[in-house]
Amino acid sequence: MPQYKAPLRDMNFVMNEVLDYPAHFSKLPGADNATPDVIEAILSECAKFCEQVLSPLNQSGDAEGCRLENGVVTTPKGFQEAYQQYCMGGWQGLSHPEEFGGQGLPLSLSIMKSEMIGTANWSWGMYPGLSLGAMNTIFIHGTEEQKHHFLPKMCEGSWTGTMCLTESHCGTDLGQLKTKAVPNDDGSYAITGTKIFISSGDHDLADNIIHIVLARLPDAPAGTKGISLFIVPKIKCDPAGNLGEPNNVECGSLEHKMGIKASATCVMNFDASEGYLIGPPNKGLECMFTFMNTARVGTSLQGLGASELAYQGALPYAKDRLSMRALGGKQHPEKVADPIICHADVRRMLLTQKAFAEGGRAMVYYAAKYGDFMLFGETEEVRNEADDQLGFLTPILKAFLTETGCEAANLGMQVYGGHGYIKEWGMEQIVRDTRIATLYEGTTGIQALDLLGRKVLLGKMKTLKTFSFEILKFCKDKGLISSNPHKKEMNRFIWPLLKYTTNWQQYSVRLAMRARKNFDAVGAASYDYLMYSGYVSMAYFWAMMAQTAYQKLAEGCENPDFYKAKIQTAEFYFERLLPRAKAHAECMLAPVGSVMKMKEENFSFLD
Repeated sequence: MPQYKAPLRDMNFVMNEVLDYPAHFSKLPGADNATPDVIEAILSECAKFCEQVLSPLNQSGDAEGCRLENGVVTTPKGFQEAYQQYCMGGWQGLSHPEEFGGQGLPLSLSIMKSEMIGTANWSWGMYPGLSLGAMNTIFIHGTEEQKHHFLPKMCEGSWTGTMCLTESHCGTDLGQLKTKAVPNDDGSYAITGTKIFISSGDHDLADNIIHIVLARLPDAPAGTKGISLFIVPKIKCDPAGNLGEPNNVECGSLEHKMGIKASATCVMNFDASEGYLIGPPNKGLECMFTFMNTARVGTSLQGLGASELAYQGALPYAKDRLSMRALGGKQHPEKVADPIICHADVRRMLLTQKAFAEGGRAMVYYAAKYGDFMLFGETEEVRNEADDQLGFLTPILKAFLTETGCEAANLGMQVYGGHGYIKEWGMEQIVRDTRIATLYEGTTGIQALDLLGRKVLLGKMKTLKTFSFEILKFCKDKGLISSNPHKKEMNRFIWPLLKYTTNWQQYSVRLAMRARKNFDAVGAASYDYLMYSGYVSMAYFWAMMAQTAYQKLAEGCENPDFYKAKIQTAEFYFERLLPRAKAHAECMLAPVGSVMKMKEENFSFLD
């Protein structure tokens, strides 16, 4: 199994040199403690924890999995000790207010922490990861009483959280859910129903589990407009945090899964369990989107992490494995054969992994800045604008980075050849663990519909215009009519980026016109539209990284090879990966008939 090494050099490059996080933190109220030395210390300590504690448990946790015996879920050996160490380090409350026991640091630092944890051991990272979403939901939508009741214990990590959305009959269509919430005389509610696919639904890591549950009030309207949101603890607790009686919340079974086997995915049964309304009645789905968007950005990290870990496994193997001679001539005549990294096709696979990992990191860190402003912006206008832009970027991050993460994971296995298919090397585990990322928190198709249908078309392209105009301004400033000293070198990135971005705007208008005549045009085009959006977005960040690298080289930087490799990876991305967007453009603009005209009964003639 690849032993994870935190890419701190690249993380700092993106944070400080490309996206100027020090200037960003200076604009956030209450971020005085986010000084460069503090951030460096935090990331360094988190890296040690991930490398030395979590990474060694990744393969053993997969082999052992979770167990359900007598209603109790047990996590793999070492998970409980690792979680205790995590809590002792104060990691769970890193980005939550000090009044609740957190450290009050920006949300973006939590994203970077989660990247390292998830790459080192995604299954383990699911337990504290789901808690963060529950904490954010309570922090934003809960009453002051609810915040002070639940957040201190959740910030210290002694209580964890989940989100309980779907049921066996409804999947993504939450309007069909049947879980009931009946008012009690004391102002609480009796929650009754069964939820499926509940990550971290039960485990032995914490003293209590706080479930965030969607349910219907007795007089609720049908469909999504009749869904409310509730806090349902596994064990009842008083306002001081003292635990009382069990709350009739039980794990009915554990799912038998393809991957992330050390993460407990549960069927959860609620039997008149005591719950507390969070947010307005019948507005639960709106409140839950806080949790879902947190989870979706977190899921994008799984795609990024898969690209990074698969690359970290494939690269040393490609340097060591000897097979045949390079087509251009012997590269290592003293050896019986050349290392496979000398072969162009292997380099293609490695560079694809590298481009997706490093490009994805820049995309997520850019979006994390909007997350900071969404929670801590000084004015409501700033917070709302950040919320809108993060909402636009979220489906691109979630779907595009998980799709490319799956590709990178498969490429990692491919570099190993037959050995990649054998468990001991650990590469097939990355493939299995990553496959779920394109499915949960909304499949790629659902994210695509959200992007094109809701965010672009129904949103009248407002957020698309904001982002695309930012890209076009970059093209103008760095290549078109600027005094950029690296203009000549940058134009090989600027001109394609300009063309693809302008086309992005035009394609959006054309699809909007089609949708007026045929709504199926949206569904037929949405996947390719999202992938096109992803490739163009990543191109923007690779162009930014190339510009920064040219600047650093001109200044006479230390370790110039790092910056030269950035430019070369940008070249690879623009020449070998960005052209894929052309095929997606052709597909999204193709006639709808080829998708919709076949009769259902003609899909198969086996009966």
